[in-house]
This record gives sequence, structure tokens and C-alpha cells, in this order.
Amino acid sequence: MDSSAYLARIGYTDSTVPGAETLRKLHWAHMLTVPFENLDIGLQRKIECEAGASVRKIVEARRGGFCYELNGAFAWLLQTLGFRVTLLSAQVARANGTYSPEFDHLTLLVDLAQSWVADVGFGDSFVEPLLLSPGDEQEQRAEKFRITQQGGDHFQVERVDSADAWKVEYKFSLVPRELSDFAQRCHYHQTSPDSHFTQNRICSIATPQGRVTLAGLRLIITENGRREERELTEAEWCPALQRYFGVRL
Repeated sequence: MDSSAYLARIGYTDSTVPGAETLRKLHWAHMLTVPFENLDIGLQRKIECEAGASVRKIVEARRGGFCYELNGAFAWLLQTLGFRVTLLSAQVARANGTYSPEFDHLTLLVDLAQSWVADVGFGDSFVEPLLLSPGDEQEQRAEKFRITQQGGDHFQVERVDSADAWKVEYKFSLVPRELSDFAQRCHYHQTSPDSHFTQNRICSIATPQGRVTLAGLRLIITENGRREERELTEAEWCPALQRYFGVRL
């Protein structure tokens, strides 16, 4: 596998010398070019929790994936370029105040002069890395994020919602993990009728001004805070995948 092919896939031509600015630019480029999507699940194509398979899917097939694929591949790219990357297990916040099980989400810690949380696999969330500086508000594209410390090596990512209140997106610990640790949960999300990934097909990508999402047959385009939504027909679905996400099944 060749990092130069990966960089070409995300349209990145700037410096690759490890540093905070390089990390920020790589993260941003990835978010704009590689969609968050679960389309292989509906097609009954097995998703391997393995970096090589994810890199090939993203680079050669020009596809996206969900967190295990996207962050697994992005970690491989960063490590190949010389970054120090640690895979972390995260638990996603639920509406009732509880959290999903351990290994439900994969996020990344990147250690430079300071530590950063990188995550290109959570869908509509932060588009640039967050500094691991508990309590500090970090603004991105008119949205506010922060990381709070829950004691010891336990943290949570929070975001200001539409009611101007802080809402938890997920919590994580700094215990180092291997990609294989996520295999069981990855299998669950592909096969269980209780997984939201088996209940609906989704494809979503950040744009310079907002985001485009295809959820089932609903096409949602957000640009500069304005949201437009319309229902597609099945005949329009594949052309929309190609037009907005560059995905051909």
C-alpha cells in the first residue's frame, strides 16, 4: 500500500511533515473527499476490521466506510507519514443519557507537541482535530466543541446543540487499543437487526460550506446554515451517490 496514492485520493498536495498544521490539513481533506457510509452492509458485503482492506476500499474503489474503516485507514496513513497514533475505544451517547457498549466507536489520539483527538469516522461532527485540552471551547465553522475530563484518563467530546446547550457526542478513555479489538462490534453493526447500520443506508460527506447526506431516499443538503431536503426515487438514488459522493456501486 502506498501513502502517495492515499494522498492523491484525498487531493492532498501539501507538506506531510508531522505537525499540528499537517494533521489539521490532512483531517480536513479527508472529511471533504471520503464519505461516511454503510452501503456495503445493505449489499451484504462483509466489512473486515483490517486496515489494509479499508485503505484499498477508500483508495482503489474510491469508497467511504464507517468508523472502523475510516479511522482505521486514516490511522494507517498518519502512521505511515510518521505520526504517533493511538487507537481508542469510544462509547456513543444515547438520547436517554446512557452510552453504547465499549468498542462501539473508534477514535484516534495523535501525539505531537500536544495531544489531539482526530476522528474522520463519526459523520456530522468536528471536521478538524480537537486539541486534548479539557474544558477549552474550540470553534469550527461557527460550531463549538470541547473535550471534558471525567476523571483519570476518561474524557468526553461535547458539542453545542441548537438550543445552545452542551451535548455529549461520545466518551473515551486513553487505553491503547488494536484494530482487532473492534472486530466483534464491527460484526455486530453489520449483522444485528438492532444496529442502526442495518436499518437504513446512509452516505454523508462534509463540504466547504456544510454537508450533504443521503439517508435512505432523503437527500439533505446543508449550506451556510441553510438546510434543504427532498425525497428521491430509487431511480435517482444511484446518480445522487455518484454526483454528490463520487460513489459507484
